[in-house]
Amino acid sequence: MTTLKVGDKAPDFSGIDQNENKISLSDFKGKKVILYFYPKDNTPGCTAEACDLRDNYNMWLDKGYAVIGVSPDSVKAHQKFVEKYELPFPLIADTEKEILNAYGVWGLKKNYGREYQGVFRTTFIINEKGVIEHIFKKVKTKEHTAQILSTIEK
Repeated sequence: MTTLKVGDKAPDFSGIDQNENKISLSDFKGKKVILYFYPKDNTPGCTAEACDLRDNYNMWLDKGYAVIGVSPDSVKAHQKFVEKYELPFPLIADTEKEILNAYGVWGLKKNYGREYQGVFRTTFIINEKGVIEHIFKKVKTKEHTAQILSTIEK
């Protein structure tokens, strides 16, 4: 699990999105960022989370937030996922798990007694100065926007 905590500087990263553009956290300096990590494209929970953020995307933009998704899926998988669900934000393909490891969201998971390496679904809210303001480790996939709003508006 992540060792990053609120108040830490968010690790900078670079990765390739679904359009084969290079995306770096430093590209968003001066903006607030919703950086969400998810296990796999086209799975029920990940689709619900992405669509919830998509459905509220203009509100996030109005509030000054950029939205970035990261998973270990390939660029091609991200392209299909984005096209299928009309996602308006970048999804970074972290096949080498460099960003996942930098944020401490890749590790040993257990499911029905089976152990395997996987992504801990986690969202980081990063402020304009690149500092982590909030971390969501128990993401409510279908109402993630409401979950984030209830925390940032306190």
